[in-house]
Amino acid sequence: MSIMLLILLQLLVLVSCAPPRCDPGFRGQCKPTVEEKPKCTDVMLSYCDDMPYTQTRFPNILNHRTREDAESSAEYLLMSVVESLLGGECNPEIRMLGCSVLAPRCEKENVLKPCRTTCEAVHKKCSHAFDGIEMAWPYFLDCDRFFVSDQEGCYDPLEGLRAEQTEEYVDDMDTPLSEQRDATLKFNHHTNAQMISILKKTEEKCEDIAKTYSIGRSTEGTELLVIEFSKNPGEHELLEPEMKYVGNMHGNEVLGRQLLILLAQHLCEEYLLGNERIQTIINTTRIHILPCMNPDGYDVAVSGLQDNNYSEDEEEGTRHISSNVGRNNAQNIDLNRNFPDLTSIVYTRRRQRRYRTDHIPIPDSYWFGKVAPETYAVMKWTRSIPFVLSANFHGGDLVVSYPYDLSKHPLGRNMFSPTPDAKVFQLLARTYANAHETMSRASARCGSSHSISEKGTVNGAQWSSIAGSMQDFNYLHTNCFEVTVELGCEKFPAEDELFNSWYENLEALLTFMETAHQGIKGIVLDEEGNAVKGARISVVAIRHDVTTAENGDYWRLLTPGVYIVTASAPGYTKAIKKVHLPVGMHTAGRVDFLLKKAALEPDNQEEVDTIQSMSSYDRFDPYNQHERYTVMADMSLNRQDSAKKPWWWTYFVMPEGPAPTWLLKHH
Repeated sequence: MSIMLLILLQLLVLVSCAPPRCDPGFRGQCKPTVEEKPKCTDVMLSYCDDMPYTQTRFPNILNHRTREDAESSAEYLLMSVVESLLGGECNPEIRMLGCSVLAPRCEKENVLKPCRTTCEAVHKKCSHAFDGIEMAWPYFLDCDRFFVSDQEGCYDPLEGLRAEQTEEYVDDMDTPLSEQRDATLKFNHHTNAQMISILKKTEEKCEDIAKTYSIGRSTEGTELLVIEFSKNPGEHELLEPEMKYVGNMHGNEVLGRQLLILLAQHLCEEYLLGNERIQTIINTTRIHILPCMNPDGYDVAVSGLQDNNYSEDEEEGTRHISSNVGRNNAQNIDLNRNFPDLTSIVYTRRRQRRYRTDHIPIPDSYWFGKVAPETYAVMKWTRSIPFVLSANFHGGDLVVSYPYDLSKHPLGRNMFSPTPDAKVFQLLARTYANAHETMSRASARCGSSHSISEKGTVNGAQWSSIAGSMQDFNYLHTNCFEVTVELGCEKFPAEDELFNSWYENLEALLTFMETAHQGIKGIVLDEEGNAVKGARISVVAIRHDVTTAENGDYWRLLTPGVYIVTASAPGYTKAIKKVHLPVGMHTAGRVDFLLKKAALEPDNQEEVDTIQSMSSYDRFDPYNQHERYTVMADMSLNRQDSAKKPWWWTYFVMPEGPAPTWLLKHH
């Protein structure tokens, strides 16, 4: 009994010595816990040490409670590698914008948020750089979520950067103009993402005269981006000719791609610097530049370049296979053999009395073959704009080739096969070759064309007969006259050769643009002053017509001489004029037509044939074959995207943390 009492007493002592419990029912027994109010602290994040302020506060806007939390986050990791990730593009703007969220400005113990206007400006300038590497715009740079308006007391996180840029601009004013111009161009090969970024940046710099737009996507989903130059970009101007340049049709023939990237920058820079010639070209011509038609093939060519180091004793066949790595698209289709073969149709009909060599409809059978998405995109593009003139750029020779590309020899052997516009095409080819520094010289020739070319020009069929070429399609299906420029025997020249190649071709590139103003132009109206769309402009002795555009305007390339020109349309009487084009004209002669209404006679077979022909012409992809294929390809691409992560994904996945799926563009 005594032992039990002793134990109870000991327990009582222990209880009486324990601190009193906090009982909310008894006043004075509970003391509230006081949390220390967050205070401003020095910006200790190393990648944010150049911000225009020195104090920040935690928790930050992303609710990182400490500096250590912020440094270990995927958001901060992205800011630390963003320069190399985007190839130097948009740096340090993106990094400083991110730092304004990760380490926000703190004044008098209060956090200030960055301005939404700054975020929106950076987003407009830099979103394409993230698109180029298939990365989503970072969620913590959401302009509506983490940034506020000027009225809410925001600050400009790029304030210090803008001050530096102003100083650099003042320094540039003291730099000679020639040095400024040289400094703007970079003579190196560009990835597809870098190319798209340069075009977007050029558009932003020259927004009054430049505009980018997409004509579609490649097999593997890369955007086929065009940059346009005009005094009113995005609009067709009445009587203003439209021309295009297309590069990198064969993925391993890369010089044209690089020249067109440089040309886009050159046109922008020189226009801003007041170059009168460039300003005249852009103010009077609408120019469309597609630097790369085959981005997938280019990627393969670049990756295969390291495997192209064959030894001197290897067989010639092995070298040939090696040199063609990346030539075709991702479906292994040669794009310059993938257009509808309309030349064969012309040859089979040339004995008919009223056969034509213009606006030939695409045969229905073509759509049941393998039509590459790149080919499809270019065909739709060429049909949608009233192009007058075009050049596409290749490599492997030094010559300008003109249509036809398919030989008229019954056995398919190479044979001189001119179009009805042979004189015009020869003039176009000579224009580029003569303006090139070396192309027209016999000593500069290289490749297989040297034995038959004439001063740097050659008929395509006589040189190497092929069916389904792009230049034949342009001539036989649309109003556009296209030539093929072979830029040199080296298909993938080293970067140290790009500087010389640029200056060898610059004058030729500009002179060829100016050729869009050769011949005649005009407007076809009816008696009430309405534009006549689709009217035919015919030239006696040249069996190839052009048609009027939506506003009734037309352009007809011609060499100097005397011509009888006719305008006609179903339901109207013909109008005929005699035209004299003297040597030395630098602008197209103006020849307008007024058509009077007339009943369509049943026995007027020529007009009936014309109506039927144009009806067939308008049936582009009548069975939606390519549309169905595109949907299937997109579904396949999405499946691949969901299964295969981008190359940069592993850098951001941390074993102890959640996967940063917000980085994935297609998540």
